[in-house]
Amino acid sequence: MSKLLLKAKTGTGRVAHVTPETAGWTYVGFDLNRAAPGQTIAGRSGDTEVCLVFVTGKGFAQVNGHDLGLLGERMSPFEGKPWSVYMPANCDWSVVADTAVELAVCSAPSLGGDLPVRVIAPDDLGQETRGKGTNTRYVTNILPESEPADSLLVVEVITPGGHTSSYPPHKHDQDNLPAESYLEETYYHRLNPRQGFAFQRVYTDDRSLDEAMAIEDGDVVMVPKGYHPCAACHGYDLYYLNVMAGPKRTWKFHNAPEHEWLMK
Repeated sequence: MSKLLLKAKTGTGRVAHVTPETAGWTYVGFDLNRAAPGQTIAGRSGDTEVCLVFVTGKGFAQVNGHDLGLLGERMSPFEGKPWSVYMPANCDWSVVADTAVELAVCSAPSLGGDLPVRVIAPDDLGQETRGKGTNTRYVTNILPESEPADSLLVVEVITPGGHTSSYPPHKHDQDNLPAESYLEETYYHRLNPRQGFAFQRVYTDDRSLDEAMAIEDGDVVMVPKGYHPCAACHGYDLYYLNVMAGPKRTWKFHNAPEHEWLMK
């Protein structure tokens, strides 16, 4: 099995865990937590900034003892837009599940910014359609570079069955602005119906890294460098939550030259 692939786990608690240390990189952290009604998910941001994303379910959120109320509304990531919470470094947070909850904890280094805790409501989120034909996909920007944060970029994408996304293949592994930015990235994948599968390839121009993975519901893929296209199989829609971070908070990507004709 590829070292870039974290297979889905069942049950409650922390079911996926990526840190800079475990991934062998510098910036991105990602946890996926599940809780049954009445259970609590809690943590501390420490020296990172954190974006909590309610992938599914509802919960009562607190940050530093301040009650943020009942957040979340959708029961499937394939419906509507998520509720999220942004917090800076050195915050204690908790979520008490009202329904079954799937909570993503997205983190990246704090740069000492004095940004306030804020709730990011669904009505605050922009959506866009990218691509055309069987490369059409639907994007919800949770924490784009137009919104304040130190390092984090967070976005979710739905790719209909039979379509591709993160395609034509692109990469962002060089700190070479304005042409390209260096961003590490995680993909948290969901399938609808859940028994489906999809594919993701992570590869570099020289093929020193070239991993093709079958993706199932709940899997996490780490992208340390290289191109990283996805393909959803007929009959099964693909959702993924992306977390990106690097030395500069901007998404500037480089298309694979041999496939760039597809952009025309």
